[in-house]
Amino acid sequence: MMQNLPHPAQPLKIGTRGSPLALWQAHEVRRSLMVAFDLPEAAFEICVIKVMGDQILDKALKDIGGKGLFTREIEEALLDGSIDIAVHSMKDMPTVQPAGLILDCYLAREDVRDAFVSPSVARLADLPHGATVGSSSLRRRAQLRLRRPDLHLVEFRGNVQTRMKKLQEGVAVATFLAMAGLNRLGMAHMARSAIETDDMLPAVAQGAIGVERRQDDDRTAALLAAIHHIPTGLRLNAERAMLARLDGSCETPIAGLATLDGDSLHLRGEILRPDGSESITGSRSGAARDAAALGTALAEELLAKAPADFFSWR
Repeated sequence: MMQNLPHPAQPLKIGTRGSPLALWQAHEVRRSLMVAFDLPEAAFEICVIKVMGDQILDKALKDIGGKGLFTREIEEALLDGSIDIAVHSMKDMPTVQPAGLILDCYLAREDVRDAFVSPSVARLADLPHGATVGSSSLRRRAQLRLRRPDLHLVEFRGNVQTRMKKLQEGVAVATFLAMAGLNRLGMAHMARSAIETDDMLPAVAQGAIGVERRQDDDRTAALLAAIHHIPTGLRLNAERAMLARLDGSCETPIAGLATLDGDSLHLRGEILRPDGSESITGSRSGAARDAAALGTALAEELLAKAPADFFSWR
């Protein structure tokens, strides 16, 4: 039995954003640790931290600082000891952590597909010519422009509830969310349909929850090792290695998905021009133990096919 477990007088402090989905994820990490170590709920404290990305909703992420806007304040609290672990949606995470922090714990991955959400239209293919569609994702916007250049795209940021309200107000006729988030919130019925990955490759690490800790915190490392889902870790090793080599940020439309078949891993990747005028795809297969190397190799292949100005807005 592990020594020095969290207890009500000295709880493990779990840092998270304050959205309903972020809180669900923090509670799921708490539940997993409670089960793994037979601990009471009072042995944990959920600490809600306001992040800049949740406070500025009228601008695109690429214009205000990218993915770090969802993590910076939480990681600062982790570094100064205000919290013990941080729970993140992995698709929001930069590929490089601040010095002293590490991400090496993932819960089992949920549905990776994008959800098509609309009050009046059943499927993406059924959208009328010139329809207004809301999305804050550069990846989704580029994929949509590639497939449906007739659509009118508008910025659509905020949590699930905020985006649903915008649809009801007629700001757009449809939007896209992650099926994973809807499933976790018990809102799967809000999706008119799920978009298969052959039709729209998802964001790297979509559907995965990650737990970040201080690198020198051996006690917390032992706690998290008990709830780490190894298959999800292998898949994300490949996807995030690809993303890191491509220099992925909120200014680069990149999609990727790794799947496992026993000890074998298959990785697909896609890079797009931001204006959706061109897409470059590729895939690699190999031993799951070589996941990161496969991701880097696929990124090199995609970069070799792309002209120097591929990601440029000009």
